[in-house]
Amino acid sequence: MATLVNRRTSHRWKLLALMLTAVFFAFGSFWLLQALQSEDADNLGNAGNEPDYIVENFSVVRMTESGQPRYLLSGERLAHHPLNDVSEVSKPVVESMAPGRPRMTMHADRAQIHHQENRIELIDNVDIVRPATPASEGMRARTSALTVLADEEIVKTDRPVRMELGASTVNSVGLVAENPTQKLQLGRGQIVYPPRQR
Repeated sequence: MATLVNRRTSHRWKLLALMLTAVFFAFGSFWLLQALQSEDADNLGNAGNEPDYIVENFSVVRMTESGQPRYLLSGERLAHHPLNDVSEVSKPVVESMAPGRPRMTMHADRAQIHHQENRIELIDNVDIVRPATPASEGMRARTSALTVLADEEIVKTDRPVRMELGASTVNSVGLVAENPTQKLQLGRGQIVYPPRQR
């Protein structure tokens, strides 16, 4: 009788050891699967921020509804990031070419194009040139950063700006320029007019 009880008990101990081993392997496998999935998610997150296409020495023309060129965007290199739909541009040049309006050319060291908002952020050594026309004087402005709303033909910044308008000089902090209406709003600053010629 004692032998029969010991056999039942020893069988239970073996079964318990086997079940504990199976539970240990199950938890270990679950932990390993979670670790691998977390690593894959991190890699996908990083991969999603990598450029999905890169274009060298590019040029893009945006047209009006009537088929006339509205503006030209060119640069040395464009890298599009699909995660936030933003393109990074090296040495960008933006030329406003709307019919019936003075052409304005903007250069910078780099730019970010926010495609969803149709907004271009020019960054570092921004230089804006608008040649003189019969109706307006020539203009040149320099700043460190500029927001370009290309469809509205509006440029603005909250940074210090140095602008030469004809023979006048303007130093201000902040600027909003609307090309269609030729309106110019300046922040606080200083305007220097040359003396009038007699």
